[in-house]
Amino acid sequence: MNKPGITAIAAAITLCFTAGAMAASVSKDEYQARKAGIATEYKSASTACDSFSANAKDVCMAEARGKEKVAKAELDAAYRPNSKAGYNVSLARAEADYSVAMQKCDDKAGNDKDVCIKEAKAAQVAAKADATSLLKTSNATRAANDKAAAARAKASEQNAAARETAATEKRNAEYAVAKEKCEMFADDARAACVTEAKARFGQS
Repeated sequence: MNKPGITAIAAAITLCFTAGAMAASVSKDEYQARKAGIATEYKSASTACDSFSANAKDVCMAEARGKEKVAKAELDAAYRPNSKAGYNVSLARAEADYSVAMQKCDDKAGNDKDVCIKEAKAAQVAAKADATSLLKTSNATRAANDKAAAARAKASEQNAAARETAATEKRNAEYAVAKEKCEMFADDARAACVTEAKARFGQS
């Protein structure tokens, strides 16, 4: 198997797909354009694999397909970033690595091949387990943050209500003082004083 040749092609595929898919966020138009670009790069990569034969070609194709799947998952994660999208990227990588590893195992025989297959499956299981663990941790953290945010909002609401109650009680007390002072006046003057006090302290 021409490993150097496959490695070079894999590197080229990686660069193409990474440039086309990795981004913090993309618009709908960018998403469609990059998705088309990924398809074009895969077609180019699979055509390049035609220069190989037998298992070397199978490995090359597995690498091309794997890079395409990972690039699509990364693009989806950039377009709609969330914990599940990140999980899907990890799964795509695990499956891509597994597919390539299994193809490479075909170059071996006997116990070496058996060990190779076992190692490939073990790596796949480990990668999936890590991805699942991260997803659950992310979801648990988000749920805790949501709960904390709700608690903070409720506390803020209660604090605002308490402040408003205190302010109302203060105004009422100050109005009572002002109204009492109006008693020093007689008739129309007293009435005008009370009216002014009501207006000043928001009394009906």
